[in-house]
Amino acid sequence: MPRLSLRQIAFLSCVFSVGSLTVLPATAHADDYTELLDILRAKGSLTHGEYNSLLAHHLRHSRSEASSNPAKRNRYRRYNPTQYDGSLEPPDVTTIAAAQAARRAASEAAADARDTRSMLRQARASYDPDSVVRVKPYVAGKGVTVQAGQIEINLSGFVNGFYTYNSPGGGKPVAGGVSTGSSGFDSSSVRNGLLPGGLILKLNTVQDGIKLGAVFGMYPGLNNADVGAFNANSGGSPVGLGTAGVDFRQVYMTAGTDRLGTIKIGRDIALFASDAILNDATLLSVGSTGSNANPANTSLGRIGVGYVYTDWLPQITYISPKWHGLQGSVGIMTPLDPFNYAGGGLSATSTQHSSPMVQGKVTYDAKIAGFTTRLWASFLTQHVQNLTSSTLGTDSRKGATVAAGDVGVKLSRGPFEGVAYYYYGNGLGTTGLLFDGISQSGRKRNSEGYYVQASYKILPRLKLVGSYGVSNLYQAAGEDNPSLVRRNQSEVGALYYTLTDWMFLVGEYAHTESDAHGPNHESDHTMSAGAMITF
Repeated sequence: MPRLSLRQIAFLSCVFSVGSLTVLPATAHADDYTELLDILRAKGSLTHGEYNSLLAHHLRHSRSEASSNPAKRNRYRRYNPTQYDGSLEPPDVTTIAAAQAARRAASEAAADARDTRSMLRQARASYDPDSVVRVKPYVAGKGVTVQAGQIEINLSGFVNGFYTYNSPGGGKPVAGGVSTGSSGFDSSSVRNGLLPGGLILKLNTVQDGIKLGAVFGMYPGLNNADVGAFNANSGGSPVGLGTAGVDFRQVYMTAGTDRLGTIKIGRDIALFASDAILNDATLLSVGSTGSNANPANTSLGRIGVGYVYTDWLPQITYISPKWHGLQGSVGIMTPLDPFNYAGGGLSATSTQHSSPMVQGKVTYDAKIAGFTTRLWASFLTQHVQNLTSSTLGTDSRKGATVAAGDVGVKLSRGPFEGVAYYYYGNGLGTTGLLFDGISQSGRKRNSEGYYVQASYKILPRLKLVGSYGVSNLYQAAGEDNPSLVRRNQSEVGALYYTLTDWMFLVGEYAHTESDAHGPNHESDHTMSAGAMITF
C-alpha cells in the first residue's frame, strides 16, 4: 500500500470527522459544521477546492433537513444555499479569534454582573445606617454639621479683632462709672469687641423618643489676662510673657420632646436680660471699652449703658414648647453675691445664700402690621443673707430680697430693624447682676435703664446702625454718697459691611458718659475699626 502524506492523513481525518458529525442527533446546529470547516481551512488543513466541496455537500444536506422540519429553518441563515456560487472564501483567523474573544467577554461580563448583583444584595442586607458618616449641606453662619449615625455633630464659632482708639474727655472719677474720661491719657489697642473669640461644639441625638443634646462653648480672648474677681473678664495685663484668657462659659446638656418641652442642666446664658444683649448691635462691635489701656477679654458694648449684663450661670431650666409663637422658660440658678463694684465701702456684700436665684422669661414671635415682631419679658429674684459692710459689720444677720423685671420689642421689615428695651430693679444694681444694688446700710437701691436702636440697610451689603442707652442707679433711703454713680449713658453709631457669607467689616464711634450723685462727671470718645468671621 502506498504511504500517505501528513496532509492526506489530516484531510482523511477531517472527512471522517465531518462524516461522523452528519450522523449526530438532529439537535446539532448547522453553524457548528460550517464553523469547523472555517477553522480547518484557516489552519491550512483543507485546500480551497476541498473546502468548497465539503461546504456544498453540507449546505445541500442542511437545505433538505430544513425543508422537512420548518421549525429549524432559522438555524441556517448564515449561508443561503440558493445564493451559494461555490466560491465562498472562509473568514480569516483574526475574524474567528475576535468572534471567540467576544463570546468569552460576553460570558465574563454576564458572570461579573451576577457577582455584582449578589454583592449588592449582600450590602443591602448588611447595611447599618448607624455606621454611616456624612456631612450635611453647609448653611452660612450655622457651622459645619456631620451626621455620624444617630449623632449630629455641629462645630461653629467666630473670631474678631479691632483696632480701638480711646480719647478721654476729662472730668473727675465716678465710683461705679463705666467711662474712662478721667484717665487723662489717650490709649490704643488691638482687642476683642463685646464678643471674644468663640468655638462651640454641639452634639444631638434622639434616643427612645427623647431629644438629647450637649454643648461645650469656649470663648478665648486676644489680650493677656490679669485674673481677678471677674477671672478672664478682668482687666488685661499688657506686659510681655502674658497669655490670653479662656472663658469656658457654656457646658450644658438638654433633654426633651416637642410635646413636653426641654430641660437644660449646666452653665449657659441666663434668662433675665438675655434678649437685651442678644439684640444689641454692639455685640458685633466694641461700644464702650470699659478699659482700653489694659483690655480685658471683652469690651462693655452697651453693658451698663442700657441694660444689666445677663451673665452665664449654672442652672436647671425648663423651656416650654412653642405654641402659636408663645414660649416660656423658668429656671433655678446658682445665687450670686452682692458685689461692691463702686469700691470705697459704698455697697454691702454677702456670701450667704440659702435659696437659689430664680429667673423666668416669656417670648412671643409674630407678624404684626407687616413687621416681623418679637416681644419679650423676663424677671429675676434672689434672697441674700448676712449682709456685711463698714456700717453693718460682719455679723449683721440682715438680709434682702432682690427683684427685677424687663420688657423689650424688636421689629423688622425690609431693610429696617428697630429695638426698644426697658428694665427696672430693686436691689439689682447696675452694670452687672447685684453690682452696687444694696447700700452700706443694707437697704436696697432701685435702678432702671433703657436703650433704643435702629438699623437700616442703605445698600444690600452695607448697614447703618445707631443706638442710645441709659442706666440709672438711685440711692437708698437715707443714703448720701455723692461719689456714687447716678447715670451711665452712651451713643453709638456704626457701619457694618458684609464682605462674604463669613466675614464682615465694622467701623464704629461711641461716646460714653458717667455722672455721679454729686458734681463728678467724666466722658470719653472711642473709635474702632475691625472685622469678624463667623462660621
